[in-house]
Amino acid sequence: MGGTRFTYLDYAASAPMRAAALEAERAYEASEIAGANPNSLHTLGRRAARALDGARTDIARCLGGGFRPADIVFTSGGTESNNIALHGMAEALRLRERGRRRILVLSIEHDSEVDVVPSLRERGFEVGFVPVGRDGKARLDWLGEHLDDSCALVSLMSANNETGVVQPVGQAARMAHGVGALVHTDAAQAFGRIPLDLADVDAVSLAAHKIGGPVGIGALALRGRCPFRPQAFGGGQEQGRRPGTQDVRAALAFAAAARYCTEHLEEFRALVSGRARALHQRLAEADCGIEPTTDGAMGDDRLPGIVSVMTRRIDSETLVLKLDQAGFEVSAASACSSTSLDASHVLLAMGIPRDVALGSLRVSFDERVSEDDLVRFADALVDVVRSAR
Repeated sequence: MGGTRFTYLDYAASAPMRAAALEAERAYEASEIAGANPNSLHTLGRRAARALDGARTDIARCLGGGFRPADIVFTSGGTESNNIALHGMAEALRLRERGRRRILVLSIEHDSEVDVVPSLRERGFEVGFVPVGRDGKARLDWLGEHLDDSCALVSLMSANNETGVVQPVGQAARMAHGVGALVHTDAAQAFGRIPLDLADVDAVSLAAHKIGGPVGIGALALRGRCPFRPQAFGGGQEQGRRPGTQDVRAALAFAAAARYCTEHLEEFRALVSGRARALHQRLAEADCGIEPTTDGAMGDDRLPGIVSVMTRRIDSETLVLKLDQAGFEVSAASACSSTSLDASHVLLAMGIPRDVALGSLRVSFDERVSEDDLVRFADALVDVVRSAR
């Protein structure tokens, strides 16, 4: 099928499966517990349950922050984890303390949180959005001014999926706990890539496919003491917090990917950050109107493998399609369709003008993308922008 060589640079959307995860799946399929229901009382069911608990133990250890294996609730991915966290935590605390009617959500959260807001309002909650500055970071001064004993939940992502900006989750959590509110963070992008400050966080959303595990499995790390009202029923799995027969094979592959990323975290972080800085520099030196969406150098306040840029000369949809034709698979930071082009809510929240935000692009990768591939990509992007009328 054609001779185009494609270079995949959309790891923030979904990363290719890692060898460790694939091997875990093969080992499961070759084992005696393949297909066994981990909720069954027979011998193979009990062995499958032990394997599942082993995966919980590994993920809890990789996550850190004092989370225990019993706190790991397997889900279908980050979207489900975010949905059940926002609904389940806020509703449970309101049942316990009737005055807890407010929820504060970071304005640049993933759509799996932003799109939950209408449902939360229908259930009687008042929802406010924590603003960010031009640097893409949560404004803790605003948060402090709006926290009081009516607040049930604060949700602040660990790092943004479009810009890679790391958020002050630990500090925000301590502020929220000061008024008795619960705290949730979406760490789907950050887990396995940077150290996380989770000691004061009540719940964490994870997604396996962001770190090279399989699509279709994630987790909500939910402390045992944290109030939570289940959002689905039937079967009693996951201690009644999320029903449905668990996918043992996927859980084992998820754990394998988590172990691998955690074991090599500092090594890969330094390597990928260096490549991201080099890409930024090459694009800047081209002097063709490509600029970063955030100010400052790639440092500890950024995820190592997300490069977010924008240009006034060409829109995101055209950029993505032309780069695809050149063999590079990237994402726009805006939502594109054949009939509409909407600027990214993340970039707009940062104060970037709409006409500029419409020309945004996200490049994302890990240590498996070579420096040579990134050089070729930079040259292709510069050519596309320079040729734009």
